[in-house]
Amino acid sequence: MTAEKIKIALLGLGHMGLPTAALFAKNGFEVVGIDINPDIVDIVNAGRSPIMEPGLDELVQKVVEKGYLRAENNISKSLKNSNVMIILVPTPIDDNHCSDLSAVISASETITKALNKDDLVIIESTVPPHTCEKIIIPILEKSGLEASHDFGVAYTPERALPHNTLYEMTHNARVIGGVDEESANKAAALYKKITHGEVVIVDNLVTAEMVKLMENTYRDTNIALANELALICESLGIDAVQAIKAANFHPRVNLHAPGPGVGGHCLSIDPYFIVEMAEKGNRPAKLIKTAREINDFMPYHVAFLIEKTLQDNGKSLNNSSVGILGVSYKGNVADTRETPAEPLIKNLISKGARVIAHDPLVDEGFIKQIGGSKVELEEALEADCVVLITDHDSYRQITPEMIKKSIFICTRPILDPAEFRKRGVIFKGVGRP
Repeated sequence: MTAEKIKIALLGLGHMGLPTAALFAKNGFEVVGIDINPDIVDIVNAGRSPIMEPGLDELVQKVVEKGYLRAENNISKSLKNSNVMIILVPTPIDDNHCSDLSAVISASETITKALNKDDLVIIESTVPPHTCEKIIIPILEKSGLEASHDFGVAYTPERALPHNTLYEMTHNARVIGGVDEESANKAAALYKKITHGEVVIVDNLVTAEMVKLMENTYRDTNIALANELALICESLGIDAVQAIKAANFHPRVNLHAPGPGVGGHCLSIDPYFIVEMAEKGNRPAKLIKTAREINDFMPYHVAFLIEKTLQDNGKSLNNSSVGILGVSYKGNVADTRETPAEPLIKNLISKGARVIAHDPLVDEGFIKQIGGSKVELEEALEADCVVLITDHDSYRQITPEMIKKSIFICTRPILDPAEFRKRGVIFKGVGRP
């Protein structure tokens, strides 16, 4: 398998799709990135990245200038000229926490119209178990071609962390499953061109689908355990953060830090795929479902902390100003997908609070969309109650003197409570009574 013979069409130029396309292009493959958003197509073809990710803008510029990467809306033409098709479109959940596979189904139907003998279709989108076997392959076979006999199918989950995506894509292990051994081996040979990490081939498609869900469910459940312990510690007057740090000195213990909730497109969504399929198989995923419920509850617990702390100090949440520090779902990224800041802000506003927010990376449009007003850091720190939600590095420089009205809810363990309390600041946090 040589780069000269392979023409890659990648469907979906989002947070994972564009870096993947750029890395294949960097390694000499001719890649066309397909996206339904014409603005994204125009930005990429101008040699820029619409996504804030270290190193990606420079990489896109380089591979576009060299002619290895282009973006298009003309889907049928692009697919007919390709022999490897990669699906990397979003897979959100609906209001009932069930998977929304409409984008994956649409991408599969589009490929079907241009599928040729000996093509290889690779799915990277996170999907529930058996999606490739029971949904994607039947759609592809409407082409008149038969999977395994006429064309290959492989599944390999994207595994990368925002703000470190390019490094992780080129260094993390890559798990691959195929409809048959040949499909898996072809996909493995392809991904070995872009990663220094180990390429792990598993028995089949469904095992590879499950691996990604297991990874994120493990992390989500660990966070839920930390959050539940934090809630219990609060009720007992124990500093949960200090207790967790001490517990982690045990060689076989690795508790995560508690916080205001779980965000991002993976941890807050993927466990629900397991819950959904487990219930269909009459084997309820009780622990996983409970963990999700705990983490989904945390923004509302933070709202309770804010309201109670204000009341304890003679103020009402109604008509009080609340300064939110950070609205992205995690520190040092601009990604707001599934951020716990959104339900928190909406809940505070529903109770009559005036919410002002600061985030050095998130634009005003998102903050306005969820009901807040974007302000400078100094103004946010002058609110009746200041609430740190996101652990951006810049917030580590906050000092007690900067909290003007002396009420500070710090939901991430990045500042020392003792320093603030000895200077008269009322310091509360998740698991920090």
